Amino acid sequence: MLVTLLQATVAAGASDLHITVGRPATARRDGVLIPFEGVGLLEPADTERMVKSLLNSHQLEELEENMQVDFSFGLESIGRFRANAYLQRTSYALALRVIPFRVRSLEELGAPPAATMLLERPYGLVLVVGPTGSGKSTTLAAMIDRINESRPVHILTIEDPIEYLHHHKLAMVNQREVGTDVNSFPDGLRSALREDPDVILLGEMRDLDSISIALTLAETGHLVFATLHTNDAAQALDRIVDVF
Repeated sequence: MLVTLLQATVAAGASDLHITVGRPATARRDGVLIPFEGVGLLEPADTERMVKSLLNSHQLEELEENMQVDFSFGLESIGRFRANAYLQRTSYALALRVIPFRVRSLEELGAPPAATMLLERPYGLVLVVGPTGSGKSTTLAAMIDRINESRPVHILTIEDPIEYLHHHKLAMVNQREVGTDVNSFPDGLRSALREDPDVILLGEMRDLDSISIALTLAETGHLVFATLHTNDAAQALDRIVDVF
């Protein structure tokens, strides 16, 4: 059932699929929530079965311990999805974001020329900021893909979870997922110092350790890309200052 719903979500051009008890499966298209027609109200057993069908033993353990878990997965010929499974009213729920197989170009996204100029810098910190759903991950993926196509460098990503898959092109790309390939963002950043990267993508600067290490990497000859959940660039600077 879940695979059919995901197929329908992608076919409808929706960005998200929501699974929760007491409501039909619901897609978000053009910012509006639309219940699927012909799909009955979901029962607790339905959502539990869907959640557990997607999780490995480690992810299921994290869900039981933390009452939520982030992960990503792909379905052949359908697409990739970023997901959050969580508990609400003691039942399971799912929020799934559609991730296209193909990384869109900066031109397709309407990025300004200044965005391309940032990719040519030998080192520094590039922050992509905005509220949830504003396209931060999509923009970062386009930036990394452009570097991958144009520069013979080592790109290292640390993500939670991995969203877009980057294949080796002119650059070499290694992608590490928190909880699967590395214990935490700070651990991944610390080990990056020994992995000879030129470009580092940090999925999100969440805490003091991550921010401190990212700044150190940017100051020591690495080009670092990261995201922050703020409304604009000015708020991003305030957030960083507040952390310290």
